[in-house]
Amino acid sequence: MTAAETLRALHHGPDLPLILPGPWDAGSAKVFADAGFEALATPSAGIAAALGYEDGSTPADEMFAAVARIVRAVEVPVSADVEAGYGLSAKELVGRLADAGAVGCNLEDSDPVTGVLYEPAAQADRLARVRAEAGEALVINARIDTFLRGVEDPEEAISRGLLYAEAGADCVYPILAPPSSLAEIAGAVGVPVNAVVTPDGPTPRELGALGASRVTFGPGLQRRAMASLAETAARLREESRGRS
Repeated sequence: MTAAETLRALHHGPDLPLILPGPWDAGSAKVFADAGFEALATPSAGIAAALGYEDGSTPADEMFAAVARIVRAVEVPVSADVEAGYGLSAKELVGRLADAGAVGCNLEDSDPVTGVLYEPAAQADRLARVRAEAGEALVINARIDTFLRGVEDPEEAISRGLLYAEAGADCVYPILAPPSSLAEIAGAVGVPVNAVVTPDGPTPRELGALGASRVTFGPGLQRRAMASLAETAARLREESRGRS
């Protein structure tokens, strides 16, 4: 199978949920791949932090370059979080993803600056254009930002999810949906549902039992790694003071 076919099949495999660690650079990607994970999904916020940007502020060229370095470092399929698409046309976006070597992508349905939700039919139309450009060479994870933007009704997420699935999305991602609503959303939309691991929330396996077929971490793993590094740095600083 191609890398895209492999990634797509993993969403329907026997060992669900599909757990996709989020590398923020080539080194972290190699660590996750060497640990045995079958695919990876980059987090835009984690890459932004690694590059010295605020979440949502990474220039497109730098984001795609970071994704390309991650892809080159591993032999497993990589999906890329490309936020809301950086204003690129469907043709440009698919081309940039292909040039970077990514075989999947996240696309958000709200403005990253204003937080305003996009009109769902317009977002579905955009997803359909991306699907038409990419064919089956791209696994599309359509993010649904309703819960993130304060719309708590699962029916709104379901309504958007149905439109996005009809437009060709392989998976929908109702980010920050209450875990108790995952099964309802998955049953209604009919495509795999992505859930994100949060610090005090269910484990990946628990999210799978609650209805998620795909589990990602957002910037969580990068933040945990930086917290560990901060502890090491503080310890080294104390040791250096003790010798002075």
